[in-house]
Amino acid sequence: MATTVGGVIEGSYYYKVIRKIADGGMGSVYEVEQHGAEGFVKRMALKTIIPRYTNNKEFVDMFIGEAKLVGNLVHPNIVQIYQLGRTPEGFFIAMEYIDGINLEQFLLRHFDLKRKIPLDIATFIVSRICRGLEYAHTKTDALGRPLNIVHRDVSPKNILINTEGECKLTDFGIAKARNYMEQDEERVLMGKVEYMSPEQAYYRITDARSDLFSLGIVYLELLTGNNGYVGTDTNDTLDRVKRAELPKLEQDRPDIPQEIVKIVYKALQRDPMQRYQTATDMVYDLEYQMYSRGYGPTIASFAKYTADLFPKHNFATPKRTPLATNAGY
Repeated sequence: MATTVGGVIEGSYYYKVIRKIADGGMGSVYEVEQHGAEGFVKRMALKTIIPRYTNNKEFVDMFIGEAKLVGNLVHPNIVQIYQLGRTPEGFFIAMEYIDGINLEQFLLRHFDLKRKIPLDIATFIVSRICRGLEYAHTKTDALGRPLNIVHRDVSPKNILINTEGECKLTDFGIAKARNYMEQDEERVLMGKVEYMSPEQAYYRITDARSDLFSLGIVYLELLTGNNGYVGTDTNDTLDRVKRAELPKLEQDRPDIPQEIVKIVYKALQRDPMQRYQTATDMVYDLEYQMYSRGYGPTIASFAKYTADLFPKHNFATPKRTPLATNAGY
């Protein structure tokens, strides 16, 4: 029975684990049911810390920081966090459950089928994530002060696609914000090197424009099937990212119109001052490209495309990659 203590309503509920979804470097994600009063049941995902890291203060602080930072980000293109909890075994994050796949699996499926991703589909995916970044980059605190959030890990594994055709950005585990993890940038390299901006690779201070460079690489990969910056090893990849040579899009895919080439090239400018300055600027160009001539892709048409691509329920995935719901953690 719920009781009121000091104006706070306290009640009982519990989580029932359905299955483990994935193990990451330092955490695990589970599909769970939250059970509450009067038979209430809600499907959720639970992110936990792997036991051997529960006493690692730096990692636990990052885990808590992610929950606090993302807890108030409520946007259709960002995976929502509902609760930071604690058990005798350690902390957990309860979050939105995404029934679907990640973008890496989407790319692999096209590779396996030897099929190019349609231009409007690629642009639609990138535009939705750009909308999520626009919201995160411009988010303010309760006093109206900019939080200056930078995701710092925009990559296919951190972009999820659900069965309704929605695209969602997840895993703000290494994100920075005003007065949070800002001091780490000049001493620690964080993120997936093949999706980093040049300034990130150089251990320099990043801002919203760094995320737009990373999103530009994702766009490039969707359009051509190639990342464009992957080298023979980590150091070679970092060197390629630092040079940030513009890809020859027309060579890789002759059917790409110049309007899209210009968007990709602007997102991938090595000098941040020559790049898109805001996600708002970038998403305007993306959406103009999709809709200026009339009807364009929607979440409904994208859901149908993805369902046809993965004909079995829950988007049956390629054999070499496991089903990834809330993948990227």
